[in-house]
Amino acid sequence: MSGREDHPIRPGASVLLTDLYQLTMLQGYFDRGMEETAVFEFFVRKLPPRRGFLVAAGLEQAMDYLEGLAMTPQDLDWLASSRRFSRDFLTYLERLRFTGDVHAMPEGSVFFPNEPILRVTAPLPQAQLVETRLINLLHFQTLIASKAARAVLAAPGKGLIDFGLRRAHGAEAGLLAARAGYLAGFSGSATVLAGILYGVPLYGTMAHSFVQAHEEEEDAFAHFAHSQPENVVLLIDTYDTEAAAEKVVALAPRLRAEGLTIKGVRIDSGDLGEHARKVRCILDAGGLPHVRILASGNLDEEVVQALVASGAPIDDFAIGTRLDTSADAPYLDCAYKLQEYAGRARRKRSEGKATWPGRKQVYRRLWPDGCMAADILTLDEDLQEGDPLLQQCMRAGRRLAPSPPLFQVRQHAAAQLDRLPPHLRRLGVDPPYQVLISPALHDLAAAVDSHLGSNSPRESRSHTYNCKPL
Repeated sequence: MSGREDHPIRPGASVLLTDLYQLTMLQGYFDRGMEETAVFEFFVRKLPPRRGFLVAAGLEQAMDYLEGLAMTPQDLDWLASSRRFSRDFLTYLERLRFTGDVHAMPEGSVFFPNEPILRVTAPLPQAQLVETRLINLLHFQTLIASKAARAVLAAPGKGLIDFGLRRAHGAEAGLLAARAGYLAGFSGSATVLAGILYGVPLYGTMAHSFVQAHEEEEDAFAHFAHSQPENVVLLIDTYDTEAAAEKVVALAPRLRAEGLTIKGVRIDSGDLGEHARKVRCILDAGGLPHVRILASGNLDEEVVQALVASGAPIDDFAIGTRLDTSADAPYLDCAYKLQEYAGRARRKRSEGKATWPGRKQVYRRLWPDGCMAADILTLDEDLQEGDPLLQQCMRAGRRLAPSPPLFQVRQHAAAQLDRLPPHLRRLGVDPPYQVLISPALHDLAAAVDSHLGSNSPRESRSHTYNCKPL
């Protein structure tokens, strides 16, 4: 079947942005009348290497998707032309809307393996159909927010800016990476549309091409200062970094006489720490101690941490490619699995991918100083000591309240990072955080296994990563 270039689809909004098997399963459910209530949960099975925690992100976009779920006439025409689906089923799809409930951890929450960050309760076809896009939205922003949070912890008190759009894996990825980075504590982004859509503060300097397009480097600096009088940040590594810093010192009095102030300089290549030290000396000696030094170029949290630890006089870091692609950990082992159907708990028992059954809640216990002590994974109805993390945010297909503004989500993420125990604030591999499994959840898993019969699971009670009996 050939493509349809005339199909007016907005990819991020289309219900057809899904896997084919979601639709073929829905045809099967329709044929058998399987529309009883199902419970699905989204969770991450295990942490990537050198990660101690994750930061939940993407909930607002997930809610937008669920509230807007509807097949367009063009969608239905295309499905009909595929000849895979019955006419009665297509009529059913025409009326299909999401009418379920959603419980989730608030965006910006710290979480750990096997803890659900989102739970969908809805008629089986609805809960099934949304799987692909929900994973797509939650996975990517959680991946990037978790990466960004590590940079925030590596550079306390420093400015951090997302510079990654041009090398992100697509336009939507670049936009959502800017959002996720700001959510996790970055100061802002260079991505203009992220500022318009999400209110992310925007930062920008100049490219080497701007300097190269001028005959003299000094002219480029002066031209930019007059063109952008409120944002005089000059790129000084096009030719000779230290020589350019001297030119900045020479230019500053002339600009000051015109009421213009140089705010910063950017270094994008070479030994960033060594260049920053030399440039700082030049600027200070030239009466410019207020001028900030911004470093960019192949940075990530590990490089930033090393520069900070070395005492490099860098005020701000711009992180691009390695943030927007999460270069060291480009994916999360995440899943959206059926946990209950028609009032009965369900459990996947595949080797290496077994799940805990039933609709679940996560309780978090804190030490007296407010630091996280341990989490308890249990059944939703099994009350435990601690703070319940999943909150209802949607009922009958509609939000219970508007999604919080992004700056509030950012504040929540900052508070969550402040509550991390000291060993999880470090970038290295440390003893994992304790996630306890309640007796009630163990008992339900055993009951489900007993009901399923002789195909006993190959994994023991402690099959989930870093989960211990309570």
